[in-house]
Amino acid sequence: MKRLLAVLVLILAPGVATGTAAAQDLLITNARVIVGNGQVLDSAAIFVRGGRIVSVGAVPAVVPQAIARIDGRGLTAMPGFIDAHRHVIGGNTEQWLASQATPRLQEFLEAGFTTLMSGGGPVPGIGTLKERIDRGELKGPRIITSGRIATTGNDRTREKIAAEAKALADARIEIIKVNISPEATPQEVAALALIVEEGKKHNLMTMVHAVSNKAMLAAVQAGVQKLVHTPHFGWTTDAEAKMVAAAGVEQLSTIAFGTPVFNVFNQNNVPTFRDGKPWPEAIIDGEGRGREAGYKAVNARTLWDNGVVYGFGTDTGYHPRAGLIQELKALALMFSMTDIVKLMGPNTAAFVEKTADLGTLEAGKFGDIALFAGNPMEGFWHMLDPRLVIKGGVVMVDKR
Repeated sequence: MKRLLAVLVLILAPGVATGTAAAQDLLITNARVIVGNGQVLDSAAIFVRGGRIVSVGAVPAVVPQAIARIDGRGLTAMPGFIDAHRHVIGGNTEQWLASQATPRLQEFLEAGFTTLMSGGGPVPGIGTLKERIDRGELKGPRIITSGRIATTGNDRTREKIAAEAKALADARIEIIKVNISPEATPQEVAALALIVEEGKKHNLMTMVHAVSNKAMLAAVQAGVQKLVHTPHFGWTTDAEAKMVAAAGVEQLSTIAFGTPVFNVFNQNNVPTFRDGKPWPEAIIDGEGRGREAGYKAVNARTLWDNGVVYGFGTDTGYHPRAGLIQELKALALMFSMTDIVKLMGPNTAAFVEKTADLGTLEAGKFGDIALFAGNPMEGFWHMLDPRLVIKGGVVMVDKR
C-alpha cells in the first residue's frame, strides 16, 4: 500500500503547483517533429508530464490512461517561438493592462510565441504583467522582464547608477536594457561600464541597443553580455565579428528593423518604418537611403559565420504575426531553414538564459510546442499559421 501511494504521489506531484496534473500532461502522436538540435523525426510522439517534456520519439510504454492526447498526423511540431526583443506594453500601462492585455497576449499565442523578453518595458508594469501571467490570471506567453538605465545625462555617477540598478533588482526585473548612440561617446561608454558593474552586483545582465559596429565593439569592451541589434551602420568585418564571438556575447537578429513595412500602418502599399513613420527617412540611427536593410542582412551572416551565438528578436510593437513575417522574410535572405530553426530555438534560448528550459523539443525542456499543417523545413511561410500552440503542456490555441 505504501509503495502504491508513493507511485501515485509521483504521478500527481508535477501538477500541484500549477493546477491538476492532467492540465500539464499531454501526449502528441504521429507528428513530424523538428527537434531544434538538427534532428527531424517522422511520425514521432512527444510526451509531456508536469509541463515538461519526458520523451520525444516512440510512444512511451506506460502512459497515464487519463492523459490528454493529440493525434498529430499531418502536422509538424517545433519549439514554441521566443521573441527576445519585443515591445509588449504600448501606451499607458494601466490602461493597457486593464483593456488590452487579454487580446494582445492572445495575438502572441496565435502567432506561435510562447516566450517574450521585453525590450526595456515600463517598470513596474512589465513585472506586473509577468506576475499576472505566472499566477494564471492572464493567458499569455511567459514574460522575461527588462528595465532601462540611461547612459546619457549629467547624473551618470556610480552612486546614481547603483541606485537605479538596485531599484530594478528590487522590482524583480531580470535584465538591464541600455541604449548607446552609433558614435559611442566616451561618456556613454563610461556609463555603460558602470551599469554592467552595478548590474552584476544584483545578478543582472546587461543587453545593449548598439546599431553601429563602433558601438557594438565598445559595448563588448565594456563587458556587456548581450547585444539586441545587428549593426545597420556600415559593414561588419570578420575581425569585428570574431571579437564578439570570442567575448561570448550573444546577439539578436532584428534585421527587419531596416526593411520597409507594408500593410500594417496603412493599406495603400506605402512603405513605412517599424513605427509607421516614412521609410527610409525615419529609420533610427542609420546611414540613410535604406542602406540599413542591406547592412543588417549581410552583417547577420558575417556574425553567424564567425561563430556568434545569434538569436531571434523583432524589436517590434505591432501585431505579432506581422512582426514574425517581417523578420523571417529578412532572415530568409541569408539563412537556410536549418539555420533559422537553430537561430529561433536554442540560440534564442541561450540569449534569454533559458537553455535548460527552452529552444528544443527534448527531454527536460518545457512543453512549449507549435504545430503546423505544412513543413517549416520547406520554407518559413509554413511557420505563419500554427494549428496548435502549447505552453507547458497546456493547449493555448487550437485551430484544427
